[in-house]
Amino acid sequence: MPQPSPQHRIGDAARLSGVSAASIRYYEKEGLLRRGVRGDNSYRFYSDADLHRLRFIRLCRAMDMSLDEVRRLLAIDANSAQAGHQACATLDAHLAHVRERLAELRVLEKQLRSLRGRCDGVADHCHVIEALHDRAEAEPVPPLAPLARRHV
Repeated sequence: MPQPSPQHRIGDAARLSGVSAASIRYYEKEGLLRRGVRGDNSYRFYSDADLHRLRFIRLCRAMDMSLDEVRRLLAIDANSAQAGHQACATLDAHLAHVRERLAELRVLEKQLRSLRGRCDGVADHCHVIEALHDRAEAEPVPPLAPLARRHV
């Protein structure tokens, strides 16, 4: 007879998976993780398979994958017989996002270096704040919209 999988309370699951208890609850709410089984004492319990899934999610999030991308990979994993190369397509889309973000960060770095160049650390006055004020005055007011696209 197979041994039942060890059960871990949420604090232990957090420690063993590297995912905070708050994130575990959030992943449950988002449907990335099944709801922890409740014991008689109302504690949530998680199996070793749940811990593995949490580590999988943590790894994907550490690679800056959005929750939707993680959800897609978990769905592909669950249907691995029909998956084909869907995981590659998901990864390719994420890689395109990362490349786009890198280009944005290079532009940001250039802007920050230019701004930093306004203060040499020797003169009596630093011109960084003045440069920010000048830029704020010169830039057109954008329409009300998110400042940057977020990849969540």
